[in-house]
Amino acid sequence: MSSLPTLAEIEAAAQVVYRAFPATPQYRWALLSERLGTDCWVKHENHTPVGAFKIRGGLTYFDALARRGELPREVISATRGNHGQSIGWAARAHRVHCTIVVPRGNSVEKNAAMRALGVELIEHGDDFTESSDHAARLAQQRGALRVPSFHMDLVSGVATYWWEFFKAVPQLDVAYVPIGLGSGACAAIAVKQALGHRARIVGVVSAHATTYADSIAAGHVVESAVSAQLADGMAVRRADAQALAVLAAHLDRVVRVSDDEVAQAMRALYTDTHNVAEGAGAAAFAAAMQERDRLRGQCVGVSLTGANVDAAVLAKVLQQT
Repeated sequence: MSSLPTLAEIEAAAQVVYRAFPATPQYRWALLSERLGTDCWVKHENHTPVGAFKIRGGLTYFDALARRGELPREVISATRGNHGQSIGWAARAHRVHCTIVVPRGNSVEKNAAMRALGVELIEHGDDFTESSDHAARLAQQRGALRVPSFHMDLVSGVATYWWEFFKAVPQLDVAYVPIGLGSGACAAIAVKQALGHRARIVGVVSAHATTYADSIAAGHVVESAVSAQLADGMAVRRADAQALAVLAAHLDRVVRVSDDEVAQAMRALYTDTHNVAEGAGAAAFAAAMQERDRLRGQCVGVSLTGANVDAAVLAKVLQQT
């Protein structure tokens, strides 16, 4: 297992990220705190240039390639949207052709955002795992670099948002982070260790995509069926073994949230802060609300990891009660 990024590596990654955009804000929202029954801080990764935290990883991944003199002619990756925007953004900056594979029926607006970054978009498969396997085959056929969705050069960049968060709010007792393929949660653990921060890290999975919860319980990768509709950024069928090793060793616990709980959290975040959260972006707050009775008197941090939800989906969620 590759070691997690060190403090020096995270600080260096921050300088790469800040060439593209400044640190994102974190706020203690009074209405959310009232709703949760204790202090609630939100890290606003919905405020990056692609509306999600993933861009940080793409920037540092490509910076590492450039520093090693290994920039390829083409990169190929798979995504439900935000990772693809991250890779597309960074590939464009380095003048590298980028091909992204998405499942059929993927978010219309995420697809449009990737194409606007110059991405060659291919629709293949019925879920992320099928898209990812196809991307690997395609990269081999084309002689392109296969960019994984989990890699320590990605984690180094993603860690910069937790570095900002933990430095800004040293009093955090517990932090909730959604798990898609694991870069966000591993990044939180890396920063906790690097800074010696006291916060407990709680992983959040969709109750309709439980590979990480099941794999942690089993002690090895276990594929689990995916039926998540709203939290598409967490709709992963097969855990990454490297990410799993980190999460199993260092997460305080894992919370499962349903699509209904995610929808309630999306409405709460919009009502209380007027920030838009996509399904996975609201999952951390959904988990905190599920555990609100055990959080009394604690300082809680949640990551709003992305805002990239199709307008029609958001309208439907907001109209529900």
